[in-house]
Amino acid sequence: MQAGYKINKVFVKTQAALILGSLFDFLVTFLLVEVFSCWYVAGNAAGNITGAIAQFVLSRKWVFKNSTQQVPAQFFKFILMWTGNIILFAMGVYLLTHFCHLHYLLSKLIVSVLLGVSYTYLMSKKFVFL
Repeated sequence: MQAGYKINKVFVKTQAALILGSLFDFLVTFLLVEVFSCWYVAGNAAGNITGAIAQFVLSRKWVFKNSTQQVPAQFFKFILMWTGNIILFAMGVYLLTHFCHLHYLLSKLIVSVLLGVSYTYLMSKKFVFL
């Protein structure tokens, strides 16, 4: 029973870190697209990078604080994970915005939730922050 609680606690903390990272992500995306008139796919990628940095710091210091890995090695793994994440995000946002005619921020929210509870959580737990 205790092990199940720990898994759920890590999941919840991971999601909280992702939400905070997503706040940075959405803010940068919104500013670039709406204020600076950048293409929504480029704004999405820049937002993802900003959110990724915030999420890495939160995950390393708060969620998976017992990690014994060196920061450079762990950050390299994180970059690999987020490269896949950015590609999946860009594809998902493009497909939902272009073909489903959703607003780019709604597309971004949908893709963010789907990736957050699947790909990002699993890769963080099983690959980056062992």
